[in-house]
Amino acid sequence: MNPILLKPSSKMGAQVVVLGKPVRVMTPGEYHEFQPHLIGVIRESLEKLSRQYDILVIEGAGSPAEINLRPFDIANMTVAKMAAAPVVLVGDINLGGVFASLVGTLELLTSEERSFIKGLLINKFRGDISLLNEGLKFLETRTGKKLLGVLPFIDDLHVAEEDSIPEWKLKSSRPAEPEKLEIQVIHYPHISNSTDFDGLEREPDVSVRFLTRVPDSERLPDALILPGSKSTMSDLAYVRSSGFERHIDRCYQARIPIVGICGGYQMLGVELLDPTGVESAASRAEGLGLLQLTTCFEREKKTVQVRALNLESRQEVAGYEIHMGRTNGPSAARPVFQILAEMGNPTERLDGAKSEDGLVWGTYLHGVFDAPVFRREFLNVLRKRRGWPPLDPRKTDSLSEPLDSLRALIRKHVDLVALDRIVNGML
Repeated sequence: MNPILLKPSSKMGAQVVVLGKPVRVMTPGEYHEFQPHLIGVIRESLEKLSRQYDILVIEGAGSPAEINLRPFDIANMTVAKMAAAPVVLVGDINLGGVFASLVGTLELLTSEERSFIKGLLINKFRGDISLLNEGLKFLETRTGKKLLGVLPFIDDLHVAEEDSIPEWKLKSSRPAEPEKLEIQVIHYPHISNSTDFDGLEREPDVSVRFLTRVPDSERLPDALILPGSKSTMSDLAYVRSSGFERHIDRCYQARIPIVGICGGYQMLGVELLDPTGVESAASRAEGLGLLQLTTCFEREKKTVQVRALNLESRQEVAGYEIHMGRTNGPSAARPVFQILAEMGNPTERLDGAKSEDGLVWGTYLHGVFDAPVFRREFLNVLRKRRGWPPLDPRKTDSLSEPLDSLRALIRKHVDLVALDRIVNGML
């Protein structure tokens, strides 16, 4: 939804995407020089959305008080001033130093910028709230800003992450759960769309493990997934250098089902080509070779919502595509999905590819595991391999339950009357 998107492609560069269209890979210096051209894009986006909606939520990026970057800020206070938007400053107490962080941020803002700050919120508090009372009184007195509340730290809230995976999900010390199916997801440096697996995580018979390193145990998973990537060529190189390629091959030789989503789907092929440098400085990379496919990156980015039919189970899924490049080859003669509609408009095309034995398959569709019936049929195949009986898809948890839990937390711990006054310009 952001008009400007930065996709890291290396330690010193990122692909700049404007209104869903890639411009080019830029260094920080090049991006700062380019930023004045983006102010108009942001203003037009704000005006367009304001005509369509009653309330806009503008999320900042990082700190609004990075004084060394103030001339280049187009994500925080610059946008707040452009939209004349009231601002709520949120501090993460779990990181430590939240009082210094909130007071220091306000001190480093200009007087004009401080005037936009209408409330403070503390997030991720552990322990007895009464121990904070004196600090909270000091905070309001010192800053003159309304404290809206203190939200507690909840380990397993399962609310979708925006751009990262919580640390607790990455802990390799988590004990094995032999009574559950184990699905491993390779966590490469530029992993994207990790919410693709939220539905799997909520299943009572599933343990999803995000792998930051090759597992020490000889025990293999029930399925291995290569997720999406913000930088496919770079993450493919990481898969090789970190030893994950050997782990993938070990799963393949043991006939473990392997799934690739978007960038992971591209990696499963024989070859990736980038002749115009859209995705990487490298013009070619050898794929993992588990599917007979070649991907060629193109400048035009495909961004569509779709409705599709799984050709094997005949179950419908709803998802979205967000990728650059076309993938073709002999394995594409065995597609995985038939696309029924794009952005609500009927269409007829095929997506994805699978191996002759069906154990390796890939798709460009994000969100396929959000469909309860398709997800359960995928899992029941894994259960059958273990000799377990199938489960009924109608008994799975609703995807709305985490949002219901979050809503209840906010109602309990946030001053919604004050927040409503802020939204309506009365505070």
